[in-house]
Amino acid sequence: MKNYTNDNTARRYIAHVSIFGTTQIHLRNPYIIAWWSAAFPGFGHLLLSKYLRGFVLFIWEVVINLQSNINVAMIHSFQGDIDMAKESLNTRWLLIYIPVYIFAIWDSYRTTVDLNKIYLLAERENHTFNSFSMGAMEINYLDKRNPTMSIIWSLFMPGLGQLYIHRIIVAFFIVTWTVVFFYYSHLLEAISLLFLGEIQKATNVLNPEWLLFFPSLYGFATYDAYINTVENNKLAEKEQKNFLEKTYQNPEFYIEKGKK
Repeated sequence: MKNYTNDNTARRYIAHVSIFGTTQIHLRNPYIIAWWSAAFPGFGHLLLSKYLRGFVLFIWEVVINLQSNINVAMIHSFQGDIDMAKESLNTRWLLIYIPVYIFAIWDSYRTTVDLNKIYLLAERENHTFNSFSMGAMEINYLDKRNPTMSIIWSLFMPGLGQLYIHRIIVAFFIVTWTVVFFYYSHLLEAISLLFLGEIQKATNVLNPEWLLFFPSLYGFATYDAYINTVENNKLAEKEQKNFLEKTYQNPEFYIEKGKK
């Protein structure tokens, strides 16, 4: 059930509210999106709500990264052992990693520029969109939420910030991969040993190849939750403003800009 059914009379829409989340177009910095794609292919597209493309690029990054030993080479390079870093790389996988990595950055930048143009046109058209959706499994609606809470929950566990703002698809994806990274990196086991004062054992039990995925994952989950909370708040205000204008404002009332 929705409080508005799309009749497809508009060329462009700003937002769509479904039981799986709120998808919207808003102005973004193309360089920021490209940077997230550089940090981890797929993240830039997930920020743009292009989920299928983002999931494919994310999984590609994990699989090809592990097969080509890129994280292992990074660890050796951090330690100043450049020769060992070169030897650890698997060029059979590395050479197919590079084109897709560059594509992820380029495509996310290009898409952001296009979506910014589409947003300006959709904003000018200002067509109605639904703000409430209820189904057998979920209820979603536009309201204002606290961006700080999105950050806090994301820092506790990546994906919880997305659940807080009802980005179900991204939340499920992030939580699933967070569990995978925790399991194969042995991070929680190392933390338990650290609490017991077993520093050497905690260090030895870690799998650094999987551990290096965490900075990007935590950073993205926090940033995505915060930005989307802020933008959802703006969208809720806009929808409320449009409703009040159409329902209560005299249609003949208008303000001439530049005049007092």
